[in-house]
Amino acid sequence: MTDAIKSDIEGIVPERTPKDPFLTELARLARQNNRIPTEFYEQFAVKCGLRNADGTGVLAGLTEIGDVHGYIVSEGEKVPVDGRLRYRGMEIEDLVAGFQKEKRHGFEETAYLLLFGELPKKKDLNKFCSLLGKNRNLPEGFTENMILKAPSDNVMNKLARSVLAAYSYDKTPEDRSMKNILRQCVGLIARFPIFAAYGYQAKRHYYDNRSLYIHPPDEKLSTAENFLRLIRADKSFTKMESALLDLCLVLHAEHGGGNNSTFTTHVVTSSDTDVYSAIAAAIGSLKGLKHGGANIQVIRMMDDIKQNVKNYENEGQLADYLEKIVKKEAFDGTGLIYGLGHAVYTVSDPRTGLLRKQAAKLAREKDLEWEFGLYEMVEKLAPDIFQRIKKSDKKICPNVDFYSGFVYRMLDIPVELYTPLFAMSRIAGWCAHIIEENVSGGRIIRPAYKSVARNRKYIPMAKR
Repeated sequence: MTDAIKSDIEGIVPERTPKDPFLTELARLARQNNRIPTEFYEQFAVKCGLRNADGTGVLAGLTEIGDVHGYIVSEGEKVPVDGRLRYRGMEIEDLVAGFQKEKRHGFEETAYLLLFGELPKKKDLNKFCSLLGKNRNLPEGFTENMILKAPSDNVMNKLARSVLAAYSYDKTPEDRSMKNILRQCVGLIARFPIFAAYGYQAKRHYYDNRSLYIHPPDEKLSTAENFLRLIRADKSFTKMESALLDLCLVLHAEHGGGNNSTFTTHVVTSSDTDVYSAIAAAIGSLKGLKHGGANIQVIRMMDDIKQNVKNYENEGQLADYLEKIVKKEAFDGTGLIYGLGHAVYTVSDPRTGLLRKQAAKLAREKDLEWEFGLYEMVEKLAPDIFQRIKKSDKKICPNVDFYSGFVYRMLDIPVELYTPLFAMSRIAGWCAHIIEENVSGGRIIRPAYKSVARNRKYIPMAKR
């Protein structure tokens, strides 16, 4: 691994736990005594992972916020179709085309649509943007006491801590009125970029021995512009950079009620807890490598390919190495080609097409067309290789994570901020679902778990 690549992913790849014989034995016991026979799941008709046998999700709720469509069921069979994503019934392509045609940023408009169920008029959007701008500054003493005095080497954990700390600075944190919930949601949407940027600066300074830059947010700038301003020493960015980051925020803002982190907001909110607790729980979910951390794994995989394939412009050489990855003989041994496949999308992910187009433009500007070509070739080769080796007819397509990490790298955004960026965007969708659960829920979410443990008697200490 080259020094450049190592420094890029340092702090993201978990370190191994120090060796301890007793801890090793406890780990063995934990594995041994928590393994449930797989046949039990079929015997008791358990929907493992809340998935049906054909991979479709178990219907667990209703929503008007986001709609993810990737297949149809015809005569009892799952039929792949082109993916579609709708925000409040509106096609994502139409939403993006609308604000891009007018050459303006769209994340704030998208957040308004998700929260309130309709597109804002110009005056309402201006007021909403102004409201976000006025809420961006952190409370007095927050940066010093809650961020700089307790830095974390993982920005997502720092983000969750900042959200929970915000509870203590709220005069009415337990007020469940809709007006107060909206106030809290708008405050969090506004401050997420600041939480993430300052959390990164603290990590960069205290863990990486780099210079510390704490720039104040500018309430007149958009969410994307503010974030780029806060993470860069000179506070500079181009229009193309901020427009592309804004597009990423729009594409990640919402993805239906069933994705892991959004479902978490429904579960936690249904217990009648506060907004800060629900959002902190969602952050913990999004941090996972199977969810929001997937684009980091794509970057690591691509770096590994560049290290191990002599000529990755050669389809044959690249295909051979991808085969090794799928056979668990290369990269991380999981057999996964990260960024390909999705729980719902089959033929295509509509977000990928929108992001790929803009990524190609930026690659030309940054003189990185060669690397973009590698992504395109992996996208072309991997589905067939996966199907052939796995002996599966399952349709897989590149998801939004496949290109988002590449885009962030071209924007010179540190890897540590890739998943926090996802959270910075998805906070809009999370808040919309919290509101929906408060208005239309009413019952605590409580699915059933069947115990399959054998009956045992207590054994006195002397007889163990």
